[in-house]
Amino acid sequence: MTRQLDYHEIDAIFARLHEAEPEPKGELDHVNAYTLLVAVALSAQATDAGVNKATKRLFEIADTPEKMLALGEDGVIEHIKTIGLFRNKAKNVIRMSEILVERFGGEVPSSRAALVSLPGVGRKTANVVLNMWWKHPAQAVDTHIFRVCNRTGIAPGRDVDAVERGIEDHIPARWQGHAHHWLILHGRYICVARKPKCPACPIRDICLFEEKTL
Repeated sequence: MTRQLDYHEIDAIFARLHEAEPEPKGELDHVNAYTLLVAVALSAQATDAGVNKATKRLFEIADTPEKMLALGEDGVIEHIKTIGLFRNKAKNVIRMSEILVERFGGEVPSSRAALVSLPGVGRKTANVVLNMWWKHPAQAVDTHIFRVCNRTGIAPGRDVDAVERGIEDHIPARWQGHAHHWLILHGRYICVARKPKCPACPIRDICLFEEKTL
Protein backbone atom coordinates (compact mmCIF):
# COMPACT_ATOMS: atom_id res chain seq x y z
CA MET A 1 0.00 0.00 0.00
CA THR A 2 1.17 3.54 -0.75
CA ARG A 3 2.62 5.39 2.24
CA GLN A 4 0.64 8.18 3.89
CA LEU A 5 1.71 11.65 2.73
CA ASP A 6 2.60 14.04 5.54
CA TYR A 7 0.74 17.18 6.59
CA HIS A 8 2.80 19.61 4.49
CA GLU A 9 2.57 17.47 1.36
CA ILE A 10 -1.21 17.18 1.64
CA ASP A 11 -1.56 20.88 2.37
CA ALA A 12 0.47 21.66 -0.75
CA ILE A 13 -1.71 19.36 -2.87
CA PHE A 14 -4.93 21.06 -1.86
CA ALA A 15 -3.42 24.51 -2.19
CA ARG A 16 -2.74 23.68 -5.83
CA LEU A 17 -6.19 22.17 -6.39
CA HIS A 18 -7.69 25.28 -4.83
CA GLU A 19 -5.61 27.53 -7.06
CA ALA A 20 -6.84 25.67 -10.15
CA GLU A 21 -10.50 25.61 -9.04
CA PRO A 22 -11.29 27.81 -5.99
CA GLU A 23 -14.97 26.84 -5.79
CA PRO A 24 -15.43 23.31 -7.16
CA LYS A 25 -19.02 22.29 -7.75
CA GLY A 26 -20.81 18.98 -7.94
CA GLU A 27 -22.04 18.05 -11.41
CA LEU A 28 -25.52 16.77 -10.52
CA ASP A 29 -28.26 19.25 -11.41
CA HIS A 30 -30.68 20.08 -8.58
CA VAL A 31 -32.86 22.94 -7.35
CA ASN A 32 -33.22 22.12 -3.64
CA ALA A 33 -32.19 19.60 -1.00
CA TYR A 34 -34.84 17.11 -2.10
CA THR A 35 -33.87 17.07 -5.77
CA LEU A 36 -30.22 16.80 -4.75
CA LEU A 37 -31.03 13.77 -2.60
CA VAL A 38 -32.97 12.13 -5.42
CA ALA A 39 -30.26 12.89 -7.99
CA VAL A 40 -27.49 11.45 -5.82
CA ALA A 41 -29.54 8.33 -5.09
CA LEU A 42 -30.16 7.88 -8.83
CA SER A 43 -26.47 8.32 -9.65
CA ALA A 44 -25.44 4.95 -8.22
CA GLN A 45 -23.97 2.94 -11.12
CA ALA A 46 -24.80 5.79 -13.50
CA THR A 47 -23.02 8.87 -14.81
CA ASP A 48 -23.87 12.37 -13.63
CA ALA A 49 -24.54 13.37 -17.24
CA GLY A 50 -26.98 10.49 -17.64
CA VAL A 51 -28.77 11.38 -14.41
CA ASN A 52 -29.00 15.06 -15.38
CA LYS A 53 -30.55 14.15 -18.72
CA ALA A 54 -33.13 11.91 -17.04
CA THR A 55 -34.02 14.33 -14.25
CA LYS A 56 -34.27 17.54 -16.28
CA ARG A 57 -37.97 17.10 -17.00
CA LEU A 58 -38.64 15.07 -13.83
CA PHE A 59 -37.55 17.90 -11.54
CA GLU A 60 -39.62 20.41 -13.49
CA ILE A 61 -42.67 18.33 -12.61
CA ALA A 62 -41.72 16.94 -9.19
CA ASP A 63 -39.32 18.99 -7.05
CA THR A 64 -40.88 18.05 -3.69
CA PRO A 65 -41.75 14.70 -2.06
CA GLU A 66 -45.45 15.52 -2.37
CA LYS A 67 -45.22 16.16 -6.10
CA MET A 68 -43.14 13.01 -6.59
CA LEU A 69 -45.81 10.96 -4.83
CA ALA A 70 -48.48 12.51 -7.04
CA LEU A 71 -46.44 11.47 -10.09
CA GLY A 72 -46.31 7.88 -8.85
CA GLU A 73 -43.87 5.06 -9.41
CA ASP A 74 -44.84 4.52 -13.05
CA GLY A 75 -44.43 8.22 -13.73
CA VAL A 76 -40.96 8.20 -12.17
CA ILE A 77 -40.01 5.15 -14.24
CA GLU A 78 -41.04 6.92 -17.42
CA HIS A 79 -38.55 9.69 -16.69
CA ILE A 80 -35.59 7.63 -15.44
CA LYS A 81 -35.80 4.51 -17.61
CA THR A 82 -32.51 5.42 -19.32
CA ILE A 83 -30.70 4.97 -15.98
CA GLY A 84 -29.44 1.60 -14.80
CA LEU A 85 -31.60 -0.22 -12.21
CA PHE A 86 -34.37 2.27 -12.92
CA ARG A 87 -37.24 0.15 -11.60
CA ASN A 88 -35.68 -0.38 -8.19
CA LYS A 89 -34.57 3.24 -8.06
CA ALA A 90 -38.07 4.47 -8.86
CA LYS A 91 -39.47 2.29 -6.08
CA ASN A 92 -36.90 3.74 -3.65
CA VAL A 93 -37.65 7.33 -4.72
CA ILE A 94 -41.35 6.84 -4.03
CA ARG A 95 -40.81 5.12 -0.68
CA MET A 96 -38.22 7.74 0.27
CA SER A 97 -40.72 10.47 -0.55
CA GLU A 98 -43.40 8.77 1.55
CA ILE A 99 -41.08 8.63 4.56
CA LEU A 100 -39.99 12.25 4.11
CA VAL A 101 -43.64 13.32 4.22
CA GLU A 102 -44.64 10.97 7.05
CA ARG A 103 -41.64 11.42 9.36
CA PHE A 104 -39.93 14.65 8.38
CA GLY A 105 -42.70 16.98 7.32
CA GLY A 106 -41.64 16.84 3.69
CA GLU A 107 -38.17 18.19 4.49
CA VAL A 108 -34.84 16.47 3.89
CA PRO A 109 -33.21 15.78 7.29
CA SER A 110 -29.73 17.13 7.96
CA SER A 111 -28.20 14.28 9.96
CA ARG A 112 -26.40 11.28 8.50
CA ALA A 113 -28.36 8.83 10.66
CA ALA A 114 -31.70 10.20 9.45
CA LEU A 115 -30.58 10.26 5.83
CA VAL A 116 -29.34 6.67 5.77
CA SER A 117 -32.67 5.54 7.23
CA LEU A 118 -34.25 6.43 3.87
CA PRO A 119 -34.63 3.75 1.15
CA GLY A 120 -31.85 3.88 -1.43
CA VAL A 121 -29.68 6.18 0.69
CA GLY A 122 -26.35 4.83 1.90
CA ARG A 123 -23.53 6.56 3.70
CA LYS A 124 -21.98 7.86 0.47
CA THR A 125 -25.24 9.44 -0.69
CA ALA A 126 -25.83 10.93 2.75
CA ASN A 127 -22.33 12.42 2.81
CA VAL A 128 -22.78 14.02 -0.61
CA VAL A 129 -26.02 15.68 0.50
CA LEU A 130 -24.52 16.81 3.81
CA ASN A 131 -21.53 18.29 2.01
CA MET A 132 -23.23 19.91 -0.96
CA TRP A 133 -26.37 21.24 0.70
CA TRP A 134 -25.43 21.88 4.31
CA LYS A 135 -21.71 22.54 3.73
CA HIS A 136 -20.84 19.89 6.30
CA PRO A 137 -17.27 18.55 5.81
CA ALA A 138 -18.55 15.05 5.04
CA GLN A 139 -16.46 12.97 2.66
CA ALA A 140 -18.27 10.71 0.21
CA VAL A 141 -15.79 8.16 -1.09
CA ASP A 142 -16.66 6.85 -4.55
CA THR A 143 -14.45 4.89 -6.95
CA HIS A 144 -12.71 8.06 -8.18
CA ILE A 145 -11.84 9.30 -4.69
CA PHE A 146 -10.79 5.82 -3.56
CA ARG A 147 -8.42 5.59 -6.53
CA VAL A 148 -6.96 9.09 -6.12
CA CYS A 149 -6.40 8.76 -2.38
CA ASN A 150 -4.64 5.42 -2.75
CA ARG A 151 -2.53 6.37 -5.75
CA THR A 152 -1.36 9.70 -4.39
CA GLY A 153 -0.94 8.82 -0.72
CA ILE A 154 -3.46 11.46 0.39
CA ALA A 155 -5.44 8.85 2.33
CA PRO A 156 -4.50 5.26 1.46
CA GLY A 157 -6.87 2.59 2.71
CA ARG A 158 -8.04 -0.93 1.91
CA ASP A 159 -11.73 0.01 1.79
CA VAL A 160 -13.91 3.10 1.45
CA ASP A 161 -14.40 3.43 5.21
CA ALA A 162 -10.64 3.54 5.79
CA VAL A 163 -10.20 6.13 3.04
CA GLU A 164 -13.04 8.24 4.44
CA ARG A 165 -11.40 8.21 7.88
CA GLY A 166 -8.05 9.01 6.31
CA ILE A 167 -9.44 12.05 4.51
CA GLU A 168 -11.03 13.33 7.70
CA ASP A 169 -7.89 12.65 9.74
CA HIS A 170 -5.18 13.92 7.39
CA ILE A 171 -6.55 16.72 5.21
CA PRO A 172 -6.13 20.12 6.91
CA ALA A 173 -9.37 21.63 8.16
CA ARG A 174 -9.29 24.57 5.77
CA TRP A 175 -9.62 22.21 2.81
CA GLN A 176 -12.21 19.81 4.24
CA GLY A 177 -15.26 21.64 2.92
CA HIS A 178 -14.31 21.20 -0.74
CA ALA A 179 -12.05 18.15 -0.47
CA HIS A 180 -14.74 15.80 -1.78
CA HIS A 181 -15.24 17.81 -4.95
CA TRP A 182 -11.56 18.45 -5.65
CA LEU A 183 -10.81 14.74 -5.30
CA ILE A 184 -13.72 13.50 -7.40
CA LEU A 185 -13.04 15.98 -10.19
CA HIS A 186 -9.35 15.12 -10.14
CA GLY A 187 -10.20 11.44 -10.42
CA ARG A 188 -12.82 12.01 -13.11
CA TYR A 189 -10.71 14.15 -15.42
CA ILE A 190 -7.00 13.76 -14.57
CA CYS A 191 -6.28 10.70 -12.42
CA VAL A 192 -8.49 8.41 -14.50
CA ALA A 193 -8.50 4.65 -14.04
CA ARG A 194 -6.77 3.82 -17.31
CA LYS A 195 -3.93 5.92 -18.64
CA PRO A 196 -4.04 8.70 -16.04
CA LYS A 197 -3.14 12.11 -17.46
CA CYS A 198 -0.03 12.53 -15.36
CA PRO A 199 1.67 15.12 -17.66
CA ALA A 200 -1.29 17.47 -17.04
CA CYS A 201 -1.48 16.76 -13.30
CA PRO A 202 -0.83 19.75 -11.02
CA ILE A 203 0.32 17.50 -8.18
CA ARG A 204 2.51 15.10 -10.17
CA ASP A 205 5.68 15.92 -8.22
CA ILE A 206 4.04 15.18 -4.86
CA CYS A 207 1.95 12.18 -5.89
CA LEU A 208 3.42 8.79 -4.91
CA PHE A 209 1.92 6.80 -7.81
CA GLU A 210 4.80 4.73 -9.18
CA GLU A 211 3.31 4.07 -12.63
CA LYS A 212 3.03 7.69 -13.78
CA THR A 213 2.40 8.13 -17.50
CA LEU A 214 4.75 10.17 -19.65
